[in-house]
Amino acid sequence: MAGETVGKILFTEEQIRSRARELGQQITADYQDCQLVVVGTLNGAIMWMCDLVKNIDLDLRLDFISAHSYGSGTISSGNVNITKDLEMDVTGKDVLIVEDIVDSGNTLSFLKNTYFDNKGARSVRICTMLNKPARREAEGLTLDYVGFTVEDLFIVGYGLDFDQKYRSLPYISYLAE
Repeated sequence: MAGETVGKILFTEEQIRSRARELGQQITADYQDCQLVVVGTLNGAIMWMCDLVKNIDLDLRLDFISAHSYGSGTISSGNVNITKDLEMDVTGKDVLIVEDIVDSGNTLSFLKNTYFDNKGARSVRICTMLNKPARREAEGLTLDYVGFTVEDLFIVGYGLDFDQKYRSLPYISYLAE
């Protein structure tokens, strides 16, 4: 795989980092005088989250959560399973969920409207690297910060995987079926 391009490149590393800078500046402006907790969704959002938080000029806290509605398949089951919970208390704090890709929206809808509400978060917003609206099932889900919108393709790279492969690609591409 070294040196070989996987799939068709949609976004280069430079494009992704540039968008992270833009959104980081917007988030900085939006969260002045807030107690911001940035929560990354494991595992796919790690690379995007790293680029993003380097561009947020605030005193913020970081935590991670692992929640899935897919199991081992590629179609959402609709049932959310949390496999790694937060370590910090978010009561009264402003939470920014950082996601790699939003397609069905089931997991994020649960996290935003149930999980963090039950944890007492003051506010919850979502920042996703990729938005795939063609697959949306969760009605009324608001994405506050979107890196890029993509068609209904099987996306890999920059943290996104196919059966745990291709996460380390320094770009975003898609695989033909």
